[in-house]
Amino acid sequence: MKRILLRSGKSPYDVLSVEEALHRDVIATNSGNLIFSDAAHKILQTPGTEVVSNGIGTDLAAAVRINEEYDAFVVPLANAFRPSFEGRLKRLTRLIGRLRIPVVVLGVGAQTGVSYDPARLKPMEQSVREFCTAVLERSSSIGVRGEFTEQYLRDMGFRDVEVIGCPSMFLYGPELEVRKRVPALSAESRIALNGSHSAVQKQGLDRIIGRAHARYPNLRFIGQNLSDARQLHWRDLTDPNSRVTAMPTHPDHPMYREDKVRVYVDPVTWIDDLRGFDFSFGSRIHGNIAALLAGTPATVLCGDSRTLELCRYFEIPHQRLDRAAKDPEAADPARLYEQADLGGLVGNHRERFDRFVGFLDKNGLRNTFTHGDGGAVFEERLRSLSFPPGIRPWNDTDLASLSSRFGWLHSQVSELAQDNAQLRKELARSSKAQGTAAPAASVYRRARRVVGRPLRRALQPGKQ
Repeated sequence: MKRILLRSGKSPYDVLSVEEALHRDVIATNSGNLIFSDAAHKILQTPGTEVVSNGIGTDLAAAVRINEEYDAFVVPLANAFRPSFEGRLKRLTRLIGRLRIPVVVLGVGAQTGVSYDPARLKPMEQSVREFCTAVLERSSSIGVRGEFTEQYLRDMGFRDVEVIGCPSMFLYGPELEVRKRVPALSAESRIALNGSHSAVQKQGLDRIIGRAHARYPNLRFIGQNLSDARQLHWRDLTDPNSRVTAMPTHPDHPMYREDKVRVYVDPVTWIDDLRGFDFSFGSRIHGNIAALLAGTPATVLCGDSRTLELCRYFEIPHQRLDRAAKDPEAADPARLYEQADLGGLVGNHRERFDRFVGFLDKNGLRNTFTHGDGGAVFEERLRSLSFPPGIRPWNDTDLASLSSRFGWLHSQVSELAQDNAQLRKELARSSKAQGTAAPAASVYRRARRVVGRPLRRALQPGKQ
């Protein structure tokens, strides 16, 4: 049995409550991460191959165990070449440097503006060099998202670079069925909208959201950040993102009060819900990829290189956000829908899939569509599980809306109390043996401060 260790927040088969998923941050701050990690899991799961999720954290001490227990380490990545990710990139490089098994990177990307100017990435160039060198010492090539990242690495002198896009687009292998189900959108059409805080605050997406909200009563905003999810479920406003009140996931936004916002912690429910929509648009690449996987047409409003290069590679309908924001009428969903050309997206999908499979073959990885059942067992197992629905805005004050939240908080306090009691015993024994006084600070008291904040919000949801 070949064993593959996959860098992902959780296994696709892990069913967690909303509270636990948010507490553990299994989405690694952005639920879009699970779209491509789940796809990679499905693609690599073949007869004779076991795929194991290792979580997002990088444990350097685990290198020895990984070498002993696994045959390959597969690392799906998104916009990892960006300044804010440099610390984690360095740590991942150190782990890879300790591995003796093959290491395969799926779809890494560099992030800058839509002009493709790499100047902002110059300070972290050495970190990127060290990462790519470590990977290429353990694989035949490195898979990148698109044209900008390919040129960025080639300009550094790396030649074993292949554009493969993102594994999320190959969740269903060589098949991609996306079509317009209605000839045109109307005021009654079901439309999904997505966007980031920076796009809302700095790039003019707020004007596009406001206009669409006023014209389309069946509009729904789908957030992706951990902060979005916590605002919906806990009304937690401690994250800096809560300053962006124009974001529909903020409790002060009218779409929040109208129950027109969702966040998903499992791709399967996210994609399933989008099957019922007529169109999706916005600045989130994986929010729109989720729609395409559901067979729903989508248009991406590109605000940076990471979205633009993927749209160009996969021929996903797109416009530049900076231009659309200047003329919100041009970004009207009905107009975007009319202009969306799905021919290249669908017609050239198999060619891109074959290129992706060639990359896997070159790096010694089998895939379920060539060497397995096409993902039938994977899908059957997913359908046998009961995942929580999308997170809704917490506008309710009835007992039912409180019970699950209070129940989870109570269990957390109980577990922390038990852990604290055990720690106090161990500290007392250690202090007695050393002839010193036991520390006065209580782990339980510190834990109460952590748990107490969401508990206080839970008791007074209407005051947020």
